[in-house]
Amino acid sequence: MAFLHLPPIRWLTSFYNPPFFFILLFLLKKYKVRDVILGYVTGVLILVAASFFLGKILAIFMPEWLLGILGFLPIWMAIHDNDEEANQTEKASPILTVLITYLAVCAGCNLSILLPILIGVSLIHFGEVLLFVIVFTTIIVLLLKGIGEIPIVNNFMSKYSEISTKIVYIGVGLYVVWDSGLISHLIGLL
Repeated sequence: MAFLHLPPIRWLTSFYNPPFFFILLFLLKKYKVRDVILGYVTGVLILVAASFFLGKILAIFMPEWLLGILGFLPIWMAIHDNDEEANQTEKASPILTVLITYLAVCAGCNLSILLPILIGVSLIHFGEVLLFVIVFTTIIVLLLKGIGEIPIVNNFMSKYSEISTKIVYIGVGLYVVWDSGLISHLIGLL
């Protein structure tokens, strides 16, 4: 497979970053495993496809610092409390929630890693990459579901999941904003 020649840590961390695993534990506690898998796989596939098909264009027109704006999405999600909307008749689909969460948390980092990796990959090898991504993402979610069932992890999630989720979302959002270079770019404009 074409992607096997890539440095393993760089390849895996482009899709599977540890902060998002923590968020996945919360999402698995709240939603069905199938919905989390579908949302996560869809998000990963969107980023892989965007990197493959639009890699050179995105690199030219969307500098990494601009992707830092996506860091505000998890912060907004942490501040916006759906529990207070008791009369809300429509709720976001769990799959869409996982998808948006993944894209908000991981898009900037993943695009910056995937763009240079996938530029030279052929269409046939791109199919292999997609198959690998689907299988490995599913395995990761199932492993995290098992970890979430460990009594100490389960107790923590039951007691502190809402506040912990908000803290993680805000922390990840701030990290994305900072790591992308958005702040230094804006300071440079002054």
